[in-house]
Amino acid sequence: MLNILKRNKKNDADIAPEKPNLFARLRQGLSKTRAGLAEGFARLIAGKKQLDHELLDQIETSLLCADTGVATTQHLINHLTDKLSRHELADAEAALAALQTEMKNILEPCRQPLVIPESTKPFVILVVGVNGSGKTTTIGKLAAQLKAEGKTVMLAAGDTFRAAAIEQLQVWGQRNDIPVIAQQNGVDPAAVLHDALSAATSRGIDVLIADTAGRLHTQNHLMEELKKIRRVLAKIDPSAPHETLLVLDAGIGQNTLNQANQFLEAIGVTGLVLTKLDGTAKGGIVFAIARELSLPVRFIGVGENVEDLRPFDPEAFVAALFEPAS
Repeated sequence: MLNILKRNKKNDADIAPEKPNLFARLRQGLSKTRAGLAEGFARLIAGKKQLDHELLDQIETSLLCADTGVATTQHLINHLTDKLSRHELADAEAALAALQTEMKNILEPCRQPLVIPESTKPFVILVVGVNGSGKTTTIGKLAAQLKAEGKTVMLAAGDTFRAAAIEQLQVWGQRNDIPVIAQQNGVDPAAVLHDALSAATSRGIDVLIADTAGRLHTQNHLMEELKKIRRVLAKIDPSAPHETLLVLDAGIGQNTLNQANQFLEAIGVTGLVLTKLDGTAKGGIVFAIARELSLPVRFIGVGENVEDLRPFDPEAFVAALFEPAS
């Protein structure tokens, strides 16, 4: 996924710098959470040889400030307290290592990459979420990645209410030479998705990614519209949609849990995408989501470039928070 820039034959001084490697990009994307969480921990334990309850209280405060959530924070503190009472932690640095290990354990069940079987064609991905969560941008990035992997992709502009939504999706399609099925604003989105699935089926497309209008989880009439979309898709392919991706803005912290629970109850969700982690210090919400929702985290978004939408890797995520810069 990295593009190595070719040398300029005319002037080597004009060579653009090579993009950072993927781990460095992840680390950079999590810098705001890192500054408030991991680097805060490093300051706490600096010069401290022993783990004590005062230090535990400070760690607890740092976790809460990163929006790790009350329940998940308490779980982590209890884990350290138990180890401390059993004399399993030699010093404060050992406590920090134990904390990282338990954080990875919390995230590990969510490591379930999106798998697109070759036997299902077209594989239909329905993308849902509230306004401003980054749905359309996520769709464009995912489509570009899938095409780069050799898959044929089609987009469906099912957000027929937001004025710029159709145009935004069409720009992504033009940029990556991916067809977009769209109609004018105000058209029944279920009809658009019906036409898109029919077209994708007739053309032998591998993956159809369907945008939908952003909606608050409390807007019951719009939730009913999503149910209608699912029914219409199922008339063409009873197994469609094969993936329902809920896009959540990590910057809103604990509110993501409310959104996720409502969407899960209303239409069912098979995977999550957590966006805008690069713009928030609330990246601790990933741990709360992992522990409380038990849903696969398919992707996280840590920047504006296509490669900054990345499959979720718990080890890399925790390492990017805690490992010092090289």
